Amino acid sequence: MIAATIGRTFLNAWNSKYQKEYSAKEFFENEYFPLFFDHPKYMLWIMNSPFVQMKKGQKPELLTHEERLEKLNELQDKIDSGFRDASVAIGFPASEEKKFATTSGLVTDLNYQSDAEDVYLSWIGGGLGVGVAGGYSIFFDNPQVLLTLYEGWKVYRRLLNDPTLDKLAGNKINSWNGQWLIFFSIDYEENPDFGYLTNCGFFKQNEKEIVIDTIFWTKLYFTLSEKLSDETVIAYVYSLADTNKTIGFIPFRFMQGRSIFDIYKKLFGENDALKQKKDYENLFGIHIKRACELGAIGLQALEPKGLREFFDKAKIPDYSSVRLTPKDGEAPEVYIERQRKASQKDYENLISFRTYKTWLLAMITKNKQEDLHYSEEVAKALKRFRAGAKKTDRANLIQNVLLQAKTKKQFLDGLVTLIKDVDQELLETFKTLRDRIHLMTAEDFGYFVVLLKFDYAYQERNS
Repeated sequence: MIAATIGRTFLNAWNSKYQKEYSAKEFFENEYFPLFFDHPKYMLWIMNSPFVQMKKGQKPELLTHEERLEKLNELQDKIDSGFRDASVAIGFPASEEKKFATTSGLVTDLNYQSDAEDVYLSWIGGGLGVGVAGGYSIFFDNPQVLLTLYEGWKVYRRLLNDPTLDKLAGNKINSWNGQWLIFFSIDYEENPDFGYLTNCGFFKQNEKEIVIDTIFWTKLYFTLSEKLSDETVIAYVYSLADTNKTIGFIPFRFMQGRSIFDIYKKLFGENDALKQKKDYENLFGIHIKRACELGAIGLQALEPKGLREFFDKAKIPDYSSVRLTPKDGEAPEVYIERQRKASQKDYENLISFRTYKTWLLAMITKNKQEDLHYSEEVAKALKRFRAGAKKTDRANLIQNVLLQAKTKKQFLDGLVTLIKDVDQELLETFKTLRDRIHLMTAEDFGYFVVLLKFDYAYQERNS
């Protein structure tokens, strides 16, 4: 049913933009059907619909224009006759009486009466789902987003009709929509050709086929955060396939995505934030289904991949820069290749470190103004404290007590031991640390300790 709502939002925006007064049926006949179904390759495959139900000897790619019009007439006859199952209206329940089959999705058990206009709207909305990795799609009930997707429909159709691209997969409008939103916001070029879009990451190719690569949801999230930076948009997450899945209505808190970008710029500079944007976007975010289980898509759902394993470790990987020098007797070309490989690894480690630090700071400062460099200052103070002793007792206190603390009490107990031997010049730093730890929530404390681990390791390895 939500597909009809999305279709209505889009059609109202489209009529306003193009100064039309199309009904849903008129739009379907004049715009939607010619783009989606009146060609050998469809843009959307709806299970059991007239467009995919073939008579003996028929194949979708071999249908004539007249035969495709017959399919259209069959659909319209069913709509006019009152059919409202999933083969006629996108997102409506399957036709089994008194139960919903696995081929039903996006449905309600409320006694909801729908007219023919709603059915045509559901088809329009069905072409506006945004596919993301994990097998799910997202409906954004936002006119700006929906009109942007419409512009992409025409490009996808042009490529499908290109005889030199016979290996390009049809029926992938949802995957296309996701790529198009990224492209439109970052790399947009009017009337892009296949080569340009390939360079933008649209496709995966092999000898047999050209597949539209499905984007990870965080890439979409960060892109929309720049366009809808002050908004929370209620989106619908679902899957329509052999077995349909309905996750439901999920708030997308785009202002929190913007805060990630802003913190990254403050920490590492605007140029680094812009140049490395694609790299760190790929590291943020848990699986879309797990993200939705949190109840909203925001900072918590953006938890970087691989970070969780460091919550229970005192040791942190080396994220500092590695400086290579030629070995004795090493050939120049061997040294250059070794340096190149090491530099790539250093770069990947650097991006990981910055990604982890940015997210942890965003979580700690999400509801208040804090000094973004505070954990770094504490790490420097701990390093100076450790350097003031010849024995390993101070290093053990830092590594095995403070950086391993699971509770605020454990951390504060460690500070009591530390404060006894601290130099006067560091006394106020650790007194302030005690006050801040005391006022932190248990969640923020956990994030702070992990952040401190990274900053302390970085200070140690860059000394």
